[in-house]
Formats: sequence, structure tokens, C-alpha cells
Amino acid sequence: MMTYAALVTGGTAGIGLASARALAATGRRVYVTGRTEARLEAIAAEGLIGIRADMATSEGIRTLAERLAADEVTLDVLVANAGTAEITRFGTVTESDFDRTFDLNVRGVFFTVQALLPRLADGASVILIGSICGIKGMADLSVYNASKAAVRAFARSWANDLRDRRIRVNTLSPGPVRTPLAHQLQGDADGSIAAFEDWAAQNAPAGRIAEPDDIASVVRFLAGPDARYVNGVELFVDGGLAQI
Repeated sequence: MMTYAALVTGGTAGIGLASARALAATGRRVYVTGRTEARLEAIAAEGLIGIRADMATSEGIRTLAERLAADEVTLDVLVANAGTAEITRFGTVTESDFDRTFDLNVRGVFFTVQALLPRLADGASVILIGSICGIKGMADLSVYNASKAAVRAFARSWANDLRDRRIRVNTLSPGPVRTPLAHQLQGDADGSIAAFEDWAAQNAPAGRIAEPDDIASVVRFLAGPDARYVNGVELFVDGGLAQI
């Protein structure tokens, strides 16, 4: 019997790491990309297979594709999670600001999935990590908002493009999640982080900010047979925040 593997890009922390752990718990061999050698070494102790690659660059995508080809990997799950966000007031956004976000969140996602099509099993599950920002228009996040709207459009298009191979493509869109990236956006200031978490708790009907495992459990669902007829959707995992 063929042994399938899973890939999580940007999988050394936060949602990505929680997702990699959830997929590993299903018995899959799990590959994870990251840019920091120390983090990759740390996850190796958990049995995850780290690949140092910057998914915002052609070189990084090529490195990943070549490594998976060398290992003769067949993926039945691909989680395109690597992403970035910056809070920048409209009117002050530079071309560099724009490019940093779109190079990873849009260009990186597109060319990563395209490069790995030969490694995907027929019937595989591709999960694109979006955000409620793709539909909410959050202030001072216009570039990020647009990048996540593009990710959602990819899922809709690719579900149709890959229908002959029965590859499912879905977008999983979290709301606020307690992750290192969220803390970075708040400037790592204790007061700002607390205010962010309080805002999430007050505005989401669920009454709290999400934990990475809340998102990872849905990644596991979308990866598995119970989601076999779920295709092309945007699934909001936000405690109800985007729905009210």
C-alpha cells in the first residue's frame, strides 16, 4: 500500500505547526517548510520533516519541489499556510510593503501549488489558509485583505481546474488566533496583545480568541475522508466573527 505524506508550508509555529501536528497524528509523514533553522531543528524532535525554504521566492519553491521529488513523495494533503501581514495605514503603503505581502501570500501560494502538482495524488486535498480579512475589509490591512481575497479565488478556480484528478481545493479562513504572527502585528506589547485578545473575545459570538488547535482540527477534517464532498468552499473558523 502506498504511504502518503502531507506538506504544511510555514509550519514551524502557530497555525502551521498545530496543523502539522494534527496531520502527523493521523499517521502521515509530514513535511514542514520554514525559514529559521533553529525552529526546523526543534520540530524535527517531534518527527516532523523540516525543509528550509522561503516560499516567497522562486528559489525556495524550487528547493521544496526538488526535495520532495528526491524523496519520491506523494502528497495527499497540501496545506498552503505560509503567509505574512503588516499593519500599514492606507496612504503610507510603499511598493516594498505591497510586494512583501503579495510575494508570499499570493505569488508564493500560486507557484507553490502549481510546482507541486506532479507530487499530488489524485484525490488529494489542498487547503489554502485564508482569513476573514478577505471579506471584512479590516482597517490598515488593505494589502493583506486583498491578498487573502486572492487566495479564496484560487480555491474556487483550482477546484474546477483539477476536477479531472478529483483534487479538492478549499480555503480555511480563521479570525483572530493567538499566534506569534498576531503578537508580532501588535508589536509584542503586552497591553496591545491583551487589547487584541479582549477585542476578539468581545466581538466573536464564541466569546474568546481562537487557539491554533482550533484551526488545526478543521485542517484535519478537510484533509480526511469525512470532507470528501467538500470542494471549492471558504470555511470560516472564526467563532462566528465574520457572520455577524
